[in-house]
Amino acid sequence: MIIPKTIIAMKKTNLIFWIFTIIFCGFMLFSAATEIINNADAKTFINSLGYPSYFNPFIGVLKLLGVIALLVPGNSRLKEWAYAGFFFDLVGATYSQIAAAGFKPDVTFMLLFFIFWGVSYAYSHKRLNKSNTAL
Repeated sequence: MIIPKTIIAMKKTNLIFWIFTIIFCGFMLFSAATEIINNADAKTFINSLGYPSYFNPFIGVLKLLGVIALLVPGNSRLKEWAYAGFFFDLVGATYSQIAAAGFKPDVTFMLLFFIFWGVSYAYSHKRLNKSNTAL
């Protein structure tokens, strides 16, 4: 049986998308959980950045909703908003850390989040384009 190249490409695209999206969503769920719980360590960290303690649960709930939006099938417009929200969250977190404590080498760890976000976002569009051309 000969498998068309478009099917092989679609399987590769789906595999890459899901691997990077699940890992990225895992990162975001972990950070959302600590922010929603808002324990003493989380409050100390958010206060060191100059934000009030009540900001943590708010951002945590938004991250949780964003993860749900990315993982539930359909509604590409909502997914686009979720990706935008995560981008602004990552940029804001990176900038806040640099503004509060100056640039330190450990801030480069944020690149990992940006890479997983970027690959997930790029492949979500590849999947959308391939599914639209298949119709």
